[in-house]
Amino acid sequence: MNCLYNGSILYKDQILEGKALVFDAKIREIIDQHQLSNDAYAHLNKIDVEGNLISPGLMDIHFHGYQGYDVMSSDPQELISLAQKITKNGVTSLLATTNTAPLPSIESALNTIRKLKNKNTEGAEILGAHLEGPFLSPLVPGAQDPKFIVPPSFEWLKSYTDMVYMITIAPEVPGALSFIQQVCSKTNITVSMGHTNATYEEALLGIEAGVSHATHFFNAMTSLHHRKPGVVGAVLTSDNVKCELIADTIHVHPGLYPLLLKTKGIENLVLVTDCVPPAGLPDGKYQKGDRWIETKDGQIRLPDGTLSGSSLLLNQGLKNFQKHTNCSIPEVIQMASLNPAKTIGLDNKKGSLEIGKDADIAVFDINFNAILTVVNGNLVYKK
Repeated sequence: MNCLYNGSILYKDQILEGKALVFDAKIREIIDQHQLSNDAYAHLNKIDVEGNLISPGLMDIHFHGYQGYDVMSSDPQELISLAQKITKNGVTSLLATTNTAPLPSIESALNTIRKLKNKNTEGAEILGAHLEGPFLSPLVPGAQDPKFIVPPSFEWLKSYTDMVYMITIAPEVPGALSFIQQVCSKTNITVSMGHTNATYEEALLGIEAGVSHATHFFNAMTSLHHRKPGVVGAVLTSDNVKCELIADTIHVHPGLYPLLLKTKGIENLVLVTDCVPPAGLPDGKYQKGDRWIETKDGQIRLPDGTLSGSSLLLNQGLKNFQKHTNCSIPEVIQMASLNPAKTIGLDNKKGSLEIGKDADIAVFDINFNAILTVVNGNLVYKK
């Protein structure tokens, strides 16, 4: 049994002072710090966090790779390595996110993710998969390879419903609405709208069919116009749709962060990275599948200038979002912990430091730098 003390504890929407957090694989107690001198707590492994913030661990539900390691690899060691690397950012769990590729390549990646799902990687927990493609619009591929985009198939998906937690789809493509209805009625998978050329009306039909999330909001979707509100307009006016935001100040101008906060509210915003394998590597050109991408000055792009994911660290995203809004520390951390957990239906055991939940914990300094990271009660990173 372990204990973190001498820090502020982020509990729900409060910051508790003078308390200690007791945990094994689960959060067991929050006690007054002076109780640690009692015999009943003499057996605890006590860790002094030196005045820093004891926070829920972060959850990234849109994550492709990091420091050269790729979710699309069929090598389990690649996924284990990237899961270990991102713990230094305070990330305790993730959805391994695939990209549009030949179906056999996606299937191979999903089979590898399945092998590691909920296993102890000595890093962040791999919760399952987010399928970003191949059911997208060829008109808005972004950095996805359009030649591998295919019509949605629930028959194909059936083999992976045990480990896919989210699917990104363009709701206007042929067969999409029926597919969305089947996914939402027969599985617990969250359906997200992205890489879409849908009109406002088509987007609303997708939402009516079951879409409840928007992938990297504003990016790779029809924009807001006063005569053609597009996907952006449909999402902003739909209370039951959450928004992903890549808060790197590159994908979306930070001047829009307060607007998102006002229109969607804290509960409906999810901070993600959309991090890709070259993130964390020196500037240069790197191969991704049969394509080349270049990282320069914190941006990752295709040769034609199209953004190709990000190099964002999730804890940096928290710092960026707070800097450009009036969010409190509990609010901005909620957007990268409890909100993503709710999005994929895991808030009963993840996303906050409530008693009985998994002991996924990050300790941050005042600038959101991770000091230590705990996954399911195991210390996996210490600065």
